[in-house]
Formats: sequence, structure tokens, C-alpha cells
Amino acid sequence: MTVIDIPGSKSVTARALFLAAAAEGTTTLLRPLVSDDTEGFAEGLRALGYAVRKEPGAWHIEGRPAGPGVAETDVYCRDGATTARFLPTLAAAGRGTFRFDASAQMRRRPLGPLTTALRELGVDLRHGGKDGHHPLAVHADGVKGGALTLDAGQSSQYLTALLMLGPLTAEGLDITVTDLVSEPYVEITLAMMRDFGAEVVRDGRTYRVAPTGYRARTYGIEPDASTASYFFAAAALRPGGSVTVPGLGTGALQGDLAFVDVLRRMGADVEVTEGATTVRSTGTLRGLTVNMRDISDTMPTLAAIAPFADGPVRIEDVANTRVKECDRLDACAENLRRLGITVRTGPDWIEIHPGTPAGPAEIATHGDHRIVMSFAVTALRTPGIAFDDPGCVKKTFPDFHRVFGAFARTP
Repeated sequence: MTVIDIPGSKSVTARALFLAAAAEGTTTLLRPLVSDDTEGFAEGLRALGYAVRKEPGAWHIEGRPAGPGVAETDVYCRDGATTARFLPTLAAAGRGTFRFDASAQMRRRPLGPLTTALRELGVDLRHGGKDGHHPLAVHADGVKGGALTLDAGQSSQYLTALLMLGPLTAEGLDITVTDLVSEPYVEITLAMMRDFGAEVVRDGRTYRVAPTGYRARTYGIEPDASTASYFFAAAALRPGGSVTVPGLGTGALQGDLAFVDVLRRMGADVEVTEGATTVRSTGTLRGLTVNMRDISDTMPTLAAIAPFADGPVRIEDVANTRVKECDRLDACAENLRRLGITVRTGPDWIEIHPGTPAGPAEIATHGDHRIVMSFAVTALRTPGIAFDDPGCVKKTFPDFHRVFGAFARTP
């Protein structure tokens, strides 16, 4: 049995950086993810005047409950959606003028529901180009708080950013949600906020956040469940394959661990204990219809192994994957067709028929790390697959090709 140590969670690391920056005292993050996204987040905090000190396996952040330590600055968010959505929200709680911009890829991704909500809370926020997108400028003078209504049907990160802002407001926040996608990511947010001393309760569709502030602490980052999905899928795909990922067990924060339940439905042998998750191949992958609304980041992983199932694989309720780093539904369909697989798509679904993927073929990555890592799994049983931008995995797992390659060579 192969044991794989997966890097820290991107989602947890980003939230922990926000909470640490907002907390009273110095927070130590253990085993944070070191990648382009998280480095960009930390760089953004430094630009805002927060002290961030790094050493192997630990990052130390000196919190500033009153907000950024500079009166004016420019922040470049790179490709990071969490950076691009969380940092302007954090800055709004302080005082000063803070300008944010991002890569061309991130400029295309929407911010509208979040920036509209911040304006409703009285934040002087101005877009420099297309409304609802980067670049933007925040002329901050603190946030009083109050009640607002939010549509988080496009991204749960809008809700997460506002929830984390709540304890920094003068009067707290009441957020009523009309629609919500990827709800397990919101549960991560709530659990982590409480770990840092916040008081937040949910009453139906309304989240009530008290103006408590945050308290610094030492916080361990669990392995990234989305990244683990590629190794779990590979184990299920390979005859006699098996893999164990320590640190992801029954108490894991991340909803994407539920991807192994999909593999179980397809016929894989899955064991989840308190401290680890193991997936073993049974030699069979069954077709299925599955709603992946709550675990949509793992949709490309399933799409990449779907041709090897004994019947069609239909993935539903994943419209939000069209506004990620690329349109992931179309990207998966495009690349599977390049490999000779029959695929149908709709506004929020993809249906993949059984077949034998045939190379050689170059995968069009669209600069999306998840497309590369997903089709690396397909390549285990499809000689001749190459990628037009293999290096874009630096976003979340810079060492992916070496680690996955070593795993692939393991008997």
C-alpha cells in the first residue's frame, strides 16, 4: 500500500491567513500550503502592512485587529481567487486607500455579488474597469455592520469573505443567503472562525456574526482534499491500486473528501478512519449519475476517469465550474473528445460515455491546475498524453508532477 503525504489545504491556508491577520496577537500556522496562490496571499498581506515570517513548516503572522498597517498601497492578487476576494474584504475593515489588481485570468472571474454587498455595508469601493471585476480600489473607513442579502450561487467565497469580516465590524453582520453553492466550504469557514474566537450562528438561511474580533492561536493545516482526489482516483483506476492519505479522516474539515464516496459508489473499496483515508481498486468502475454541487472542484477528477467506467457517467449541478480558472465543463469535454471519447454537455451537467482514450494528444489546460492534475490520472492508462502548460500546477501543488510520477511508478 502506498502512503502519500498531500500538501496543506489551499482553502484552509487562505482562511487561516485572513483570520491570523485579523486576530489579536501572533498566530503560527503549521504545515501551510506553499504554492503560488498562498504565496500571493502572504505577499498581499505584507503589502497591506501585516508582518509575515516564514520558516519551513510554519508561518507566523502578527495580527492587526484595527486593519492594514499602511494608509495606502497596491496589491497584486496573481491568479488567486481567495486572495482577490478575501484581501479587499479584510482591507475594508481598516482605514486607508487600497488598490487591488490581478492576472488576466483572475480579472475574468466575477466579484460582483461580493463587491455589491460591501457597498451596501457602506464601503467606498470602485472598479477600475468592468463592474464586478478586478481591478478595484477600496477607500476604507471601517465597517459598521448590519443586515444584507447575498446571492452565493456562483461562489461560496463571497459568503466566506463576508462571514470572516463580521467579527471585525462595529455591530456585527446578519447575512441572509438566497442561493449557495459548495456549502461544505462555508462549513470550513464557520469552524475556523470559531477556532479563532468568533461567535457565529446559522438560523435557516441567515448567518449571524457577532462583533467579537479574533484571538491568535497555533493552527495546524490539514492536507488538501481536492489535491488528494487525484491520488484516490488513480488508486481506483489502476488494477490492484491502493493509496492511503494520512491527515484526512473522519474529522476532516473539507467537504471534498466526499469524493471518495463517489468512488465507493463506482465500486472502489474505501476506508475512512480517524486519521487517514484509504482507497483500493476492486478492478471495477461502474457508471453513475451524481450531483457534485457541493464538491465541484473534484468534477474534473471524476470526468478524467469516467471513460473507464462500464457505463455512462453523468455529473450534474456544476454550473459554477464554468466560472473557475477556466470553463471546466467545456475544458473537460474538449479534452475528452480529443481522446476519442463521446461527451455531451448542458448548462450545468456533463455526460461521459465509456470508451478507451487514445493518444497521442495534447491536453488544452487553459492555464488551469485542476485540468492538468485530472488528466494526469487519465494518462496512467493512456500513453501519449502531454500538456500545453504543465507548469500551471504551481498554483496549488508545485511538486505535483514529481510526486504523482513517483506514485505512478509504484507497483
